[in-house]
Amino acid sequence: MAKQNTVFKDAFNRSLRLLAETSGLPSEPELGTALGVSRTTVRAILSRMEEVGLIAWDKRAKVVLRQPNQDDYYPSAETDSLSEIIERSFMRRILAGGAEPGMQINELELARDIGTGTTSVREFLIRFSRFGLIEKRPNSHWVLKGFTREFALELTEVREMFELRSATGFAALNPDHPAWLELARIETLHHDILADIDNRYREFSELDERFHLLVHKSSSNRFIVDFYDIIAIVFHYHYQWNKTNARQRNARAMEEHLVYIAALKTRNPALIEAACRQHLQSARETLLQSIQ
Repeated sequence: MAKQNTVFKDAFNRSLRLLAETSGLPSEPELGTALGVSRTTVRAILSRMEEVGLIAWDKRAKVVLRQPNQDDYYPSAETDSLSEIIERSFMRRILAGGAEPGMQINELELARDIGTGTTSVREFLIRFSRFGLIEKRPNSHWVLKGFTREFALELTEVREMFELRSATGFAALNPDHPAWLELARIETLHHDILADIDNRYREFSELDERFHLLVHKSSSNRFIVDFYDIIAIVFHYHYQWNKTNARQRNARAMEEHLVYIAALKTRNPALIEAACRQHLQSARETLLQSIQ
């Protein structure tokens, strides 16, 4: 059975779209390049296609037996985008190394861990390096430059401008917009975690990212949404770098989120701005405390 992970599922769905558009498949190396995945993942995709009767596959020969239908695709909930998978793996590696300045990141090792091609990893690292947090070195190596107080202050200033703008945009969404349903799910999850905070406080970092990304996306501004990458890396993962009083800090942030969510639901601009500013001020203080 093919490796059941999100890289595989995302690439498999994209290969089905390729098959539907072209009625054929390129060679294994070309398919790997097109999908940005490793040779192993390409073979897992072809095996799965053969298993469900899409192709007959014998070494280099691939004969298309039928066109894909909706049932062949993995549900979108199971297929994070490749950039999201790379970002999470990148952060796990940095956190495991203590996020120390001078720490080395090898793009070949990162690609191997994820099961993707080095090109996709390199593209992510190049995009991320424009913020000055990592720097390219020879032989596929990168170096973490560290998070300074100046960097944090500049980042918080831009974040606050963007999030206040996005929160106002959220309040203007139509009542039937799917973002309101997602907000309700996030609110419920906050209550669930707070009810068992001693055991579940570590779940806050991912919940924090999910909530703020939802708010940012409502801006429908590509620059604000793109900027969110760097916010996620610095603001949300720093909760894991500084473990001092993590339970109390995370509980307080979740209580602030609930006030913020309640304000969004009122659609009252003054209430939204007050709740948003209060929470962002706390986030700024926490970030600065975590930087040595």
